[in-house]
Amino acid sequence: MINQDDFRSALGKYVTGITIVTCNSKNGPIGITANSFSSLSLSPPLVLWSPAKASKRHDTFLEAEKFIIHIANEDQIELCKSFSKSADGGDGVNWEFNNEGEAFIKNCSARFECIKYNHFDGGDHSIIVGEVKKFETTDHKPLAYWGGAYTKL
Repeated sequence: MINQDDFRSALGKYVTGITIVTCNSKNGPIGITANSFSSLSLSPPLVLWSPAKASKRHDTFLEAEKFIIHIANEDQIELCKSFSKSADGGDGVNWEFNNEGEAFIKNCSARFECIKYNHFDGGDHSIIVGEVKKFETTDHKPLAYWGGAYTKL
C-alpha cells in the first residue's frame, strides 16, 4: 500500500503552475486555487483541471457550464492563498465581467474562458475538461508551486 504522505511528497518534486478557476454560482462569482491544470488538445482546444471532491466548491464547479482558468502571476501569491481558503477570495478581489457575464480576474499571466466539454471521475478528485473559447496572455511571469510552497521562477 502506498503511503499518502510519501506519495504527496514525491509529487511535490514536480514543479507546477498555479491557477485560480472561477465560475458563477447562485450566490455570485466564486473561485478556487488549483495546480491541477493541464493542456489536453489543440484541435479542439481543450484544457483540464481537477477539483477535490472534498471541497465545498466541488459541486458548483462540476455543474458549471462555463468557467475561466487564470494562470496566476508571481505577484498574486496572496490572491491564490485567499482562494484556497474562501470561495469569494476575500476583500482583495476586483471582479471583472466578460460580455457573457462570467467573472474573471485581471493581471494574470494567462486566462482561458471555457465551456464544459466533459467531466470524469478521478478518484478523490473530478477531472473537468473545458473547451477554450477565448484566451488572453500577458507578459507577467507565472507563479509556480514546488515542494508544497509557492515559488517564483
